Amino acid sequence: MDLPGAERGAVMTYTAQPSTAYDPPGGGVDDLPLRRSREIQGDIIAGAKKDHVQLLLLKFEDESLARTWLRRLRPRIATTRQVAAFNAEFSKARKQSGGDDPRALNAVWRVVSFTYPGLRLLAGRDPFPSVPPGSTQEAFKQGPAARADLLGDTGQCAPEHWLFGNGTGQPIHAVLTVAADRPQDLRVALTEEREEAARHKVVIVFEQDGATLEGSRRGKEHFGFKDGISEPAVQGFDQPDPQRPEHKKGSPGTRIIPAGEFVVGHERDGGRPNDLPGWATNGSFQVLRRLAQDVPGWWAQVAVRLKELKEQGKVPPEATTEWLAARLVGRWRSGTPVAKCPHADTPSDAEAWSDNDISYQDDLEGEITPLFSHLRKTSPRDGLLLKSSDEQTVPEKGALDGRRIMRRGIPYGRPFDPAGSAGNGPDAPRGLVFVCYQSDLVRQFEFIQKDWIEEPNFPSRDQPPGRDPLVGTATDVSFKGGKVRFEQFVRTEGAVYAFAPSLTTIELLADGKLDGGGGPDGDRILEAPFTLRPADGPVGTAKARLVMREVGNLVVLDERDEQRWESGTAGTGGVKAVFQEDGDLVVLGADDRPVWKSRTTGNPHAKLIVLMDGNVVIRAADGTVVWQTDTAH
Repeated sequence: MDLPGAERGAVMTYTAQPSTAYDPPGGGVDDLPLRRSREIQGDIIAGAKKDHVQLLLLKFEDESLARTWLRRLRPRIATTRQVAAFNAEFSKARKQSGGDDPRALNAVWRVVSFTYPGLRLLAGRDPFPSVPPGSTQEAFKQGPAARADLLGDTGQCAPEHWLFGNGTGQPIHAVLTVAADRPQDLRVALTEEREEAARHKVVIVFEQDGATLEGSRRGKEHFGFKDGISEPAVQGFDQPDPQRPEHKKGSPGTRIIPAGEFVVGHERDGGRPNDLPGWATNGSFQVLRRLAQDVPGWWAQVAVRLKELKEQGKVPPEATTEWLAARLVGRWRSGTPVAKCPHADTPSDAEAWSDNDISYQDDLEGEITPLFSHLRKTSPRDGLLLKSSDEQTVPEKGALDGRRIMRRGIPYGRPFDPAGSAGNGPDAPRGLVFVCYQSDLVRQFEFIQKDWIEEPNFPSRDQPPGRDPLVGTATDVSFKGGKVRFEQFVRTEGAVYAFAPSLTTIELLADGKLDGGGGPDGDRILEAPFTLRPADGPVGTAKARLVMREVGNLVVLDERDEQRWESGTAGTGGVKAVFQEDGDLVVLGADDRPVWKSRTTGNPHAKLIVLMDGNVVIRAADGTVVWQTDTAH
């Protein structure tokens, strides 16, 4: 590994330079091509994983100088190849030292992302000329402030109270993240970035710090619970377990998710396409949220609600605040799952903190781990029974895997300590810098926030489980037949939607260019096998969108959301539309029997194309149109 200062015993600082890329030893790398990617930025799937982080929210005052700034920044941006190599070396050294962090290995990583206005300014044109209603492009273009009601950011969490990103203050064009193992290295890097910004008329609108908590709080968020345990693995990046190939080797229970759920242009769960232009390939949408935590208020509330539940006779008389808090989270403070240890924490178990092998198959009604718990609300795993009357749980592969996000959060502020200084007091700023990556804002982050966390009756029961009492808005929760109310003690204080492009696209932006990519003239090309379910939302162009309705009807909607064509299968039990490899487009029932066909079988290598003119066609391999909706307008 090419590390500066590699003399024995020297403190090494590994900086992100193209020449330091490295293939880790140990085999299996040839089967994991994403580990060698010089295109994908390093934080997205490899993970910067640093103890000290600073996010600079930037505004460009001069577009020409901004492009020069970006061109100069480009060599300092960390790639997946670099970060993956360092992390592998770090993990190896840590294991050899018996679990201690290797002091001789240090790195500084930089990641850059751009808001919609930032992309438009740098490119000199609209980066998304086609913005279908309900699409991730629409969400990105609008930004989180305009979608606050949908996300539950109301009342004290409303944008007018935000510190940044509220749409009324200075615009944010870019987010530059600087992450380091050591605070002194972070200070040096930040000095360089501030000087570069000033030189090119790049204004720092807001600075958000973050740091791993120290001592016994290390790896935990401010409420005191282990965080970051349940992150997914990535196909093509993480080695699969030979015995359970859908899980990561050496990490039981960690599912391997198709890379396209996090990185645009790669295979997605269920083979779903995306509607994004070619320049977005190898990039990812980034969500940034500053979440303030009222630590003493939250714990005081847990104690009060425990007393109420005891008075109702709904909890054991020996239950403690720790017992109830663990059920709100789904894990004990150490990270031990409640599903495995319902009675007490196991802080002495060295493996408990990383235990991700959790099943809810024997707890579908939430008797052990409540349905409202944070863990089940944000990732239901194998225990999602949408209704009590359903015979089967929702499958992870092909359904829930496509909702996963890659979280990269870190605490900010000093821990609460009533015996400490004013910075440790109840009114001092503290919370979580929430960062996540995904290829679809609507299907992933917004769906989890709106349809799971903020939905009182998810999953649907006669007595609604309630919202997520850890991070959701105020809610009544159903607990073993009783009901108690939890107020909100996590507040949104700022939010940004940004896009972290590939290194090639960064170079294009620095030249004031973006290639369009995609199909001819922006047509949406769908290759077999392709499946469209009601939960997938619309697929298409500005003038034509294919939608599978909950009632079983496959329809084409125009730019005004008016129906232009339908399969006529409403009420027939249709649950999904499938474009098959034989060239036939069919609507299938729950038993996989067709209730409608385009009758175009016998056309292997055909393509289903949603055209910019509003028509939807099936085009054979020789270019002949063998079927169409005749909806051009």
